[in-house]
Amino acid sequence: MTKPTEEAPDSAAAAPASTAETSDMASAARKSAGKAVWMGTAVGIGSAAIVAALLYANKKRG
Repeated sequence: MTKPTEEAPDSAAAAPASTAETSDMASAARKSAGKAVWMGTAVGIGSAAIVAALLYANKKRG
């Protein structure tokens, strides 16, 4: 099998994004990542609370 040859990108596509665009994208990425961290933290705390409640319920019955 032979590898397909890659075509060169258009000159407009190869040009770097403007500083304002890059800044906006970076800001959006930071905000999105922060939300993901908080969501993961909330899920972890919720899971721990459920496990603790189940362990307490089993201990109380036994």
